[in-house]
Amino acid sequence: MSRELYDIIGIGIGPYNLGLAALLENTPELDAVFFDKTPKFEWHPGMLIEQTVLTIPFLADLVTFADPTSKFTYVNYLHEHNRLHEFYFLSKFEAPREEYNDYLQWVAGKLTQLHFGHEVVDVIDHKEAEQPHYEVVVEETSTKKQNAYFTKHVAMGTGSEPFILDTMTGQPEADVLHTSRYMFEKENLVQSPDITVVGSGQSAIEVLLDLLKEQENKEFQLTLFTRSSGLFQLEKGEFGLEYFSPDFVDYFHSLKLKQRNDTLETLGTLRKGINPDTLGELYDTLYHKTIGQKKQPVTIQPNTEVKSLSKKKDKYVLRCHQWQIENSFDYETNKVILATGYKPYIPDWFYDRFQDKIEWEDNKHYKITRDYQLIFNDKRDHHFFTLTNLEHSHGTAATNLGLSVQRNIQIINLLAGREVYQNKRDTIFQQLRMENG
Repeated sequence: MSRELYDIIGIGIGPYNLGLAALLENTPELDAVFFDKTPKFEWHPGMLIEQTVLTIPFLADLVTFADPTSKFTYVNYLHEHNRLHEFYFLSKFEAPREEYNDYLQWVAGKLTQLHFGHEVVDVIDHKEAEQPHYEVVVEETSTKKQNAYFTKHVAMGTGSEPFILDTMTGQPEADVLHTSRYMFEKENLVQSPDITVVGSGQSAIEVLLDLLKEQENKEFQLTLFTRSSGLFQLEKGEFGLEYFSPDFVDYFHSLKLKQRNDTLETLGTLRKGINPDTLGELYDTLYHKTIGQKKQPVTIQPNTEVKSLSKKKDKYVLRCHQWQIENSFDYETNKVILATGYKPYIPDWFYDRFQDKIEWEDNKHYKITRDYQLIFNDKRDHHFFTLTNLEHSHGTAATNLGLSVQRNIQIINLLAGREVYQNKRDTIFQQLRMENG
């Protein structure tokens, strides 16, 4: 081919592909470029609440598990910003969320192969070409001008999008919003007499805590409904954390789909719980606010599923169902914050171009190799890697920032045809299977 052929093109620039780009610095033989439709790198900007922290240790940065000596480590970021002593004195293992976002932006600013404000709108498979490759069509968001780029391999890291029930859509974002927009709407929210949070994960409790602090200066009723049986903490025990190891991913990936799904159900406290420190802060806050039998305008009700939402004059009516006692009721509120989580974002062009070319485990989940390749109906050596929609295939590690490094190790070693980074195993004390003999 006379036109330039990249070794790999990254679609989307979140932490996963950003880490891939950073680790590719040690492979001068690989030519890569990355595109993202957003104008600049921002990591969950709507949830950068002051004093919130990651639920994982700072070692789960973009590169440390592959190369602790890399210039892109979180520790080196602190060193270059003259904050290493302060972080040491802080004596915390978790990084502040605002600072982690600043760290990611710092890394992004040092990588020249990243192109923001450029959306991938199509990927065409040229498998019959003399040199099989993918054509990646990119649209510049400001001008709508399109250009084609050509690559041997693709890494799709399109991330996730807010999950919102169909019965809760169509309302003004200033009134009914997902937690991903919380900080953008906060000033407007606290002017209202009644705010309701729906959900019980980490984001829900962080928002609830932040609004509790705002009640010191504003008067409003604060309510939280969750269909969960209660506010339960994230499993933080050492043996529980071993389920985020490469060894467990190997084991999990080897299981059949039903076994994998059943296993995910048993590991709910590792995936959906709330940071114990956050829960402790919430309880402490409520305790101190109620000293002297002071009644607080706060309601927390578990076992309650919000089924639908409708408008009534200047309020919204939540149709709720307390499923444990089978009691349904309506609840009126001025503002609704949906802490309903996220779902994988898969672009339309993916289904248009590849749905019939790849193998599927069921109607929602594509088959993926242990090293993150889509499995095509035909044999090929121009690979399509996916960093998105992996929970069914790679388990608890699918959305874990630390394990994304191990994911990138495998991709880079495969592309380079050599061990650029050691792919570590035997990292846990538990044995996951007993071999015969």
